[in-house]
Amino acid sequence: MALEETIRLIAEQNGVQQQFWDIFGKPHITTIETNRAVLTALGFDCESEESLRASAARIAEQDWGRLLPHVLVIGESEPVRIPVRSHDRVHLEFRLESGVRKELSADVVDGFVELPDKLPMGYHDVSAGNCSMRLIVGPDSARRMGEGKRAGLGVTLYGLRSRRNWGCGDFRDLRDLIDWAVPALHADFIALNPLHAIHNRTPYNASPYLPNSIFYRNLLYLDVEAVPGYLATPEILAETERLRATEIVQYEAVAALKRGVLERIFDSNPPNAACRNWVAAEGNLLRLYCTYCALDEELHAANPNLWVWPDWPEQFRDPSNAAVAEFAISHERELLFHGWLQWLIDQQLAAVQQHARELGMGIGLYHDLALATDRCGSDLWAHRAFFVNGARVGSPPDDFSPAGQDWSFPPPNQRQHVRDGYRLYTESIRKSMRHGGALRIDHVMRLFRLYWIPEGHTAANGAYVRDRPSDLVRILALESVRNDAVIIGEDLGTVEDEVRETLARFGILSYRLLIFEQNAAGFKLPYEYPEQALVSTTTHDLPTIAGFWTGEDIEARFRAGTIDEQARDSQKVDRIRDKQRLLDALFAVNLLPDNFERDASRVPLLTPPLQSALLGFLAITPSALWLVNQEDMTGETLQQNLPGTTAEYPNWSRKMRWPLEELSGDSSSMVRDWVERSGRTRDAATRQP
Repeated sequence: MALEETIRLIAEQNGVQQQFWDIFGKPHITTIETNRAVLTALGFDCESEESLRASAARIAEQDWGRLLPHVLVIGESEPVRIPVRSHDRVHLEFRLESGVRKELSADVVDGFVELPDKLPMGYHDVSAGNCSMRLIVGPDSARRMGEGKRAGLGVTLYGLRSRRNWGCGDFRDLRDLIDWAVPALHADFIALNPLHAIHNRTPYNASPYLPNSIFYRNLLYLDVEAVPGYLATPEILAETERLRATEIVQYEAVAALKRGVLERIFDSNPPNAACRNWVAAEGNLLRLYCTYCALDEELHAANPNLWVWPDWPEQFRDPSNAAVAEFAISHERELLFHGWLQWLIDQQLAAVQQHARELGMGIGLYHDLALATDRCGSDLWAHRAFFVNGARVGSPPDDFSPAGQDWSFPPPNQRQHVRDGYRLYTESIRKSMRHGGALRIDHVMRLFRLYWIPEGHTAANGAYVRDRPSDLVRILALESVRNDAVIIGEDLGTVEDEVRETLARFGILSYRLLIFEQNAAGFKLPYEYPEQALVSTTTHDLPTIAGFWTGEDIEARFRAGTIDEQARDSQKVDRIRDKQRLLDALFAVNLLPDNFERDASRVPLLTPPLQSALLGFLAITPSALWLVNQEDMTGETLQQNLPGTTAEYPNWSRKMRWPLEELSGDSSSMVRDWVERSGRTRDAATRQP
């Protein structure tokens, strides 16, 4: 067999799709060069057919040459059939998650041992001699919504204004927002940006979707005044007043102020037993994160030009090195400080979620799990084996990005996650939904496949690489049930039918945006939206409805230099067409008065009747959840993030138009009215929280 044929065969065996269909319905064949580069990144030697086959045999033996597989994931309704390799009879020992132990000696029939009884849901361990396996039994569905429809408000927590915060929204602001939103809007949930820990440096380290760590959260959101031991000083009061007055969030300044005050509290009020017990229970995952934080600060203070761990002295680049262990032992105070910060965050966030439930919210806090993690951040430093070196994640060309997108972070190493028994993956889900009633999975297609861009290739020359969706979705469902959290899968872009079919079967809500819900006839009408979905007008990477209507997003791209004059003019023509189609759809369902202008080109601004109609268009859909973005409620034209920019646009920094104390008036009444008219109040539904 020729080398090229062998490359294609082994690439396909390892999940590399040899063909995919883009959003335009055009097929793309994966080139030999792309296949070769992906296999090389996966550890295969593609120099010759002999070397490729030899490396394939070696890797297969590592994965499958065991008495038991590394991990087995099954559904609670399935029989327990354990694969056993090269044996006629085997003695199995079970240690259930509950602590119960069982033993079984059985014949191996057709490569399997079938247990006489089913096992409870959970994470169990099975061993045969010196070989162990993790056995995960998950539910056949995630936590489902039940009857009735709900409405919620989406905010960027960092962007909340108030007369008391320190220049950035915090957990006290979030509690106050809930106090307002429950009676003012009948809100059943507050949707948040990812709260993951970031480096809090602009313009490159402020995105909540490119975190330092997906396992821990950002100290910026702490309500420092609620921390026992806090004492105000004239200097603190003056600085907080200055930071509150800025139009955009000053990440470095806010972080420095909070960090300095928290250091003083920590030194004068040592962590109590509850904190120390929590830190200990978090185990090595938290210790690695704290070690990274302490190293990052120490090395940067010594050399201000050291910004990322790949540039650190060599002995500190690998957490398994003796120098790192010695550093951690000699800096226990710094490690405990960072653990204490995470404990404070956990305590405050738990109190907010409890408060939301006590006020009657059925969901409460709606969290967001980012797809990416910063390649120069804590997760890559601490868990490097779980990422593939030599490739980056992105998306193929589509109508949103004609050249494709390169997101510049490495793809997950599926083989390592399997060998780990999906423990790290499970932690990413569990920690992200902690203290919340819903979790949005950014780019949920990750559970099925990701678009890889090998080193030396552009986004137009990548390939889709499949993962193990049956395992990943089942574990997601298990954590959803255990944490009583609804799951929303962001299924935008190039989405295979299999994805939405699987998500629907597991009760995971689709994520439908008005801007994208179009077909050849125009915008889909409300009755065409699915019931099992969350609907919203837009998201952080897209224009607000006011920005869409005025074309502010097009002008912002032109000002930032991401499009030229010709592209701007072309996008304006497309926007005129889309605005007319949208206006036609609003009239088709009688959401505008008969005397309202029917020619979109003669309606340059988002007037109150038009704003109300656009909000109502989604409110009356049959979809389970309606998410109102705060920018659309207040009529703001500027979006949170302008893709393709860094310093050219103030991404992830915009504050709300009004402080929390002034949220009232026509906009909130407009939302409340649609919540009531569409039957999205809690008393309009029959299900219980």
